[in-house]
Amino acid sequence: STGQNGRSSLRKVRLETGEVLQRHVVEDAYFAEGLTDWGSQLLQLTWVTNVGFVYDLDTFTELRRFPFAGEGWGLTHDGQRLIMSDGTPNLRFLDPTTFQEISRFTVRDPGGSIDDLNELEFVKGSIYANVWLTDRIAIITPGTGVVTGWIDLAGLRPRPGASGDDVLNGIAYDAAGDRLFVTGKL
Repeated sequence: STGQNGRSSLRKVRLETGEVLQRHVVEDAYFAEGLTDWGSQLLQLTWVTNVGFVYDLDTFTELRRFPFAGEGWGLTHDGQRLIMSDGTPNLRFLDPTTFQEISRFTVRDPGGSIDDLNELEFVKGSIYANVWLTDRIAIITPGTGVVTGWIDLAGLRPRPGASGDDVLNGIAYDAAGDRLFVTGKL
C-alpha cells in the first residue's frame, strides 16, 4: 500500500528487485494507508476520508468499500479480528465482516501511553506497531495493550539531509522465513 493523494496504490512487488508486478491505482481523492490480507481479500484503509477498500487478493479488483470512524493509519489481524491504528495510543479491534468496532485498548509502557501508532503487523501472538517519526517498533500484548519490548531500527535511518517525510513507515512479517521487513516513506 502506497500513500499520498494522487499517488496512492496497491502493489504486488518482486521482493528481490522491487519490480512492480501488479498495481491498482487508488482514486486521487484518497490517501491510502494500512493494508492487510483477509482470506482471499486485501483490506486497505485511507488516512482521513473514512473509507476502506476491499480488493480481490489475486486480481486487485475492488469488491466494495466500507466506512470507518477516525483516521486510518495501520491495519493487521489476529486471525479472528482486524486490528486498526489511527495515530493515537489506541488500537481498535474490528469485526472483519461488518468492520464495526468490537473493542479497543490504550498501548502503554512504563513511561505512559504511546502516541503515533502507525503501521501494524501481527507476529507470533504479538502486535508490532511502528511509531511514526521514530526508529522504533513497539511489541504489544493484544489482551492488555502493554508494550513488552522494543525493536530499535536506528541503523536504518535515512541518509543525512533526507526530507522530514523520509522515515521508517511500514512493517511486514514473513512467517515462512521468520523475517520482518521494514520499509520507508518515499
